[in-house]
Amino acid sequence: MSETIEKAAPSKSAEGPGSEHYARLLQGMAHAVAAKGYAETTIADIVREAAVSRRTFYEHFSTKTECLIALYETASRLGLQAVSEAFDPAQPWHAQVEQAMTAYFDYLAQDPVLLRTLFVEILGLGMPGLVVRRRVNDEIANFIQVAINTSSNGSTDGPAVHLTSEMAMTVVGGINELVLQAIEQDRAGDLRELVAPATRLVRAVAAESRR
Repeated sequence: MSETIEKAAPSKSAEGPGSEHYARLLQGMAHAVAAKGYAETTIADIVREAAVSRRTFYEHFSTKTECLIALYETASRLGLQAVSEAFDPAQPWHAQVEQAMTAYFDYLAQDPVLLRTLFVEILGLGMPGLVVRRRVNDEIANFIQVAINTSSNGSTDGPAVHLTSEMAMTVVGGINELVLQAIEQDRAGDLRELVAPATRLVRAVAAESRR
């Protein structure tokens, strides 16, 4: 499995989130879903891929739904972390959008298995999937809003940006649709090509939000 989910296991002694077994279960879920799709994946598939016992699974999760949600939240959090690390609020926002978008799409491209989980399989959970997806998208939109508004304060290149939460969510939605289109067209390996249109989208929305 990629290093993406391995980052979720900083400690090999604990048994909760962050433990080796927990991370292996997330890896197992990702592999099983990639092979069979979420609907056909069983707990037996997950523990086999994770090389752990069924008992270990139930020490961490009650259902396979909980496991998929945990995988989704962990991978999404790491994606947001990649963007955050590429963005310096002390610098002009418009000069950093491209590098932040590059960091995000590079993160997604490094693991096609997780890419499908993040953008397709989570929707197969119905309302629980929609709820967690909304929560994650809210977190991403909030980061975009705060990062751009904060870095534009005191800027000498024009009026400050006042990006609303609604417009920040518009950006998130637009980027998500670009990724979904790439998945549908079997272009997951070409996500770098989305950097330019995503950058233009962010800059255009922010430009319309200047005071």
